[in-house]
Amino acid sequence: MTATVETVGLSKWFGQKVAVSEVSLSFYPGVTGLLGPNGAGKTTLIRLLTGLQRPSQGAVKILGVDPRQDHAVYKRVAMVPEDEAVYPRLTAREFVRLSADLARLPDRERQVAEAIAIVELTDDQDRTLQGYSKGMRQRAKVAAAIVGKPEVLVLDEPLNGTDPVQRAHLIELFRRLGDQGHTVIVSSHVLFEMERMAGRVIAMVDGRLAAEGTVATLRAAMTDKPRLVRVKADEPRKLASLLLAADGIDGVRLDGAVIEVSTSDPSRLAQALPVTAHDAGIRIREVRPADESLESVFRYLVGQ
Repeated sequence: MTATVETVGLSKWFGQKVAVSEVSLSFYPGVTGLLGPNGAGKTTLIRLLTGLQRPSQGAVKILGVDPRQDHAVYKRVAMVPEDEAVYPRLTAREFVRLSADLARLPDRERQVAEAIAIVELTDDQDRTLQGYSKGMRQRAKVAAAIVGKPEVLVLDEPLNGTDPVQRAHLIELFRRLGDQGHTVIVSSHVLFEMERMAGRVIAMVDGRLAAEGTVATLRAAMTDKPRLVRVKADEPRKLASLLLAADGIDGVRLDGAVIEVSTSDPSRLAQALPVTAHDAGIRIREVRPADESLESVFRYLVGQ
């Protein structure tokens, strides 16, 4: 695929503080998660990507152009900022209509109604935003962003303040937009939500690019950290003692009826486990990785 958003040697500093340092990235159609703790540089990177801030060094291209030089690109780009960027005296319909008017969309009333329906605010669209909960204001901001069907959608902590049902609905919306060929860049610090949303993850720590890839590829690259695998079997104590002598096993711990196996060579464990169980006449009920989550990857990166 052709990159829709690119950065080369991108840096931003404020006096002596370096917020983003020499970041080179490419974004493509689909959902990419931008992950990092508070102060990692995610929001600054988003502002650089969308042209809201000028780089101290390096370059940004969005849909092939510098957004600070070619403002026409903003017709194809939308952003949902983390801060409360709403006009409280407007109704949700008026707020979304304002975005449609600025973009000079055809058939605006229909498109406004569609965007509001997508975020499930139709019943409340004529209430002023100052009477909305934080989660409802977030959904109104998303509606204003998607009304023009942007090719690139950038979202900074878009799920803040939403309840579980609203979160699930927005996550499904972002995934659907990615599947339809839109480039969706989502910043979040909520790990399990990021794992549900994004096929690709970019992790930032202290303003630098720490890692990028799918959760599986990032975990596979952590070669210095043994894998932890949980095994359920009919005779867990017996199987645990046998596994201690098997090749490719660094350690075995029994947690009730579950065997926790630590290995630096998962492929050897995959060979040794079924053979050992078969030879001992033990039936294996379940085998699953215990540390393949985004949380385990993120904690590792921050620790490094």
